[in-house]
Amino acid sequence: MAIGSNARVVLEARYLMKDEMGKPVETVEGMFRRVAAAVAASDRAWHQEADVARTEEEFYTLMTNLEFLPNSPTLMNAGRPLGQLSACFVLPVEDTMEGIFDAIKYAALIHKSGGGTGFAFSRLRPRGSAVNSTGGVASGPVSFMKVFNAATEAVKQGGTRRGANMGILRVDHPDILEFIDCKADTKEITNFNISVGITEAFMQAVESGVDYDLVDPHTGAVTERLSAPMVFDRIVDAAWRNGEPGIVFLDRMNRDNVVPAVGPFESTNPCGEQPLLPYESCNLGSINLLEMLTEDGSDVHWEKLRRTVRTAVHFLDNVIDANRYPLPEIDAATRNTRKIGLGVMGWADLLLRLNIPYNSDEAVALADRTMGFINEQAKLMSEELAVERGPFPLWEQSTYFGRRKLRNATVTTIAPTGTLSLIAGVSSGVEPVFGYVYIRNVMDGAELVEVNPVLRQALEERGLYSEELMRRIAAGEHLGDMAELPEDLRRVFVSAHDVSPLWHTRMQAAFQRYTDNAVSKTVNFPNSATRDEVAEVYQLAYRLGCKGVTIYRDGSRSFQVLNIGKVNKGEEDAKTDTGATPIDKVDTPTPQTKAPEGCAACEGYNPMVNRGEACPVQPRPRPAVTRGITERMKIGCGNLYVTVNYDENGICEVFTNTGKAGGCPSQSEATARLVSIALRSGIDAKRVVDELKGIRCPSTIRQQGMGCTSCPDAIARVIEKVLVEMEGNFVPASSASVPARSKLDGTINKAKPCPECGAEMVHEGGCVTCRQCGYSRCG
Repeated sequence: MAIGSNARVVLEARYLMKDEMGKPVETVEGMFRRVAAAVAASDRAWHQEADVARTEEEFYTLMTNLEFLPNSPTLMNAGRPLGQLSACFVLPVEDTMEGIFDAIKYAALIHKSGGGTGFAFSRLRPRGSAVNSTGGVASGPVSFMKVFNAATEAVKQGGTRRGANMGILRVDHPDILEFIDCKADTKEITNFNISVGITEAFMQAVESGVDYDLVDPHTGAVTERLSAPMVFDRIVDAAWRNGEPGIVFLDRMNRDNVVPAVGPFESTNPCGEQPLLPYESCNLGSINLLEMLTEDGSDVHWEKLRRTVRTAVHFLDNVIDANRYPLPEIDAATRNTRKIGLGVMGWADLLLRLNIPYNSDEAVALADRTMGFINEQAKLMSEELAVERGPFPLWEQSTYFGRRKLRNATVTTIAPTGTLSLIAGVSSGVEPVFGYVYIRNVMDGAELVEVNPVLRQALEERGLYSEELMRRIAAGEHLGDMAELPEDLRRVFVSAHDVSPLWHTRMQAAFQRYTDNAVSKTVNFPNSATRDEVAEVYQLAYRLGCKGVTIYRDGSRSFQVLNIGKVNKGEEDAKTDTGATPIDKVDTPTPQTKAPEGCAACEGYNPMVNRGEACPVQPRPRPAVTRGITERMKIGCGNLYVTVNYDENGICEVFTNTGKAGGCPSQSEATARLVSIALRSGIDAKRVVDELKGIRCPSTIRQQGMGCTSCPDAIARVIEKVLVEMEGNFVPASSASVPARSKLDGTINKAKPCPECGAEMVHEGGCVTCRQCGYSRCG
């Protein structure tokens, strides 16, 4: 079994059965055997004489060969007492207090079992509406989303991450403008991804430049009219600002609703790829396309892919019967349509092996052919199962009635596969490769260079591989800029940020054409992208038939520090050499205080062009590109991960994460924020070190060789280390052709580090994923 060492670490941490002390009591092979046996046993429900042992061996081989993997809850829970095997759920939110809090209760049960939930808040009456039963007024959808968010925060999901939610509001709801901006502060509603439910009528109004109606869902009355282009621009601006909200095309989803008589789609799962009716769940799984090549690696092995699809559909249909659903309503709704979602992973790696650039017409055409083949073979297998086991119970009410008898109402979905692709050792979902080389810090302090296996093989075959070259790539050099590499390699080995947003969108649309449900994919933008470019992608996705779009502008969710007041008039000459204002010259702002025109920091999320002068009102803004180190420090509460970043003006920010152990995360974060703002306001870093170093905490034990006495002391010691390292390792940001990587540890500092291992996290399908330890979080 070709499971890599890092994959084994992730499986041991998150998937294998453990004893009461938290130690694994099964092997990786044992986990796959457990899952295969539990899922194969469902054959007996349809054939008493079924050869379950043969089916078990087929499923076991499929998984251990890494040709197919089911979604995480199946790997975690199959054959165990919990037995909840689904990843995706949608719950209704009715416009009553009972209905709202029932949804919260049901969501808690789902999160506890390892699933994610989607909600449409479109049925809730708008803020300020009369509530006849109490004589009061409604607080509106956004207010209740905060209640759902708080409930999610309180429920730990399967010991791996907190529950994830999707919140959707129709674009014609009267509270739509409040909803669009409800995550402008990224510390609010943190357990939700949010998307605006877009209608065809709205998009037509945008194109025509006219107003459209807002409708009270409680009364059906038109409350007001808004400019469609204005609302569209607000959505674009918010997405440009920090990646949210996404958009889902509701009418397009409902065009493919197999059982419209039951009701319309109103929401999706947390990553947006699975539209579901109220109380439905769906079981997902992904084929590893890198394992679907011919022996000589020159083409897709179509016959092997056909066999894999058939076995995977059999597996996922069995999961429906093996599943122990958290609610009887979910059990009934899921069995009525028997939806499954077979998708893919390793798509980018497959293209690399075939020497096809991701951003090419050839790649788009192959995506079209590959997904068309998978979708049709999945339906053929579903037809065979329908002959043996009967069609899904609502078949006679479905759009398939009289033309095609299927066991499953839907068969294909493209999920993000963050942790699954890490286990399989391939690229995630249908995303391009995010990074080809990583520097991993191992337990003894040594550095381990991890290289994309396809790149390593290509370089070794040509005698070009060297660790020095890999470290250059890890430090930020693009393969495309390395003149010593052959042109064909530079053309093919493109990363996520080499692919233009338009090619991202074209690729998503190609997979969507032959996917029953939807496609989870992130359209990546450079930090320099404009709002017009985001709008162009939204409009292109609409024209090409996508069912939704998620975008992420590089660095747009970087940590935002607290702002402070203005400097006394006439004291600008007190600036230090960093161009910032000493903090002891800062007074409380008056209502009349206004920043000079062009100040990036004072304009917040809507920066104007900075004139190159220091702002007398704010600390210098957080730079778009930083570099630094993350170090694990031992404190009395466990591990504290301290990240210190700097740019050409010196150290500019500090982050802390406390990992699993708990401790005082709010106090350490507050210290880090205040240190960050002090450093960017001109306080000498050595003075900060002097003030923090040696502070003692009663719970802190001494770390051997360091004598770390508290969280502030740990922060001081990492700052001190960076000050020393900077003297010989600093490279100005202006000299880098890409977001520069630190020579200290090879990581790109764009977002908060992983809270469990401190490594870099990447944005995929509306979530962030750690490619080192498997941690992921949506919202």
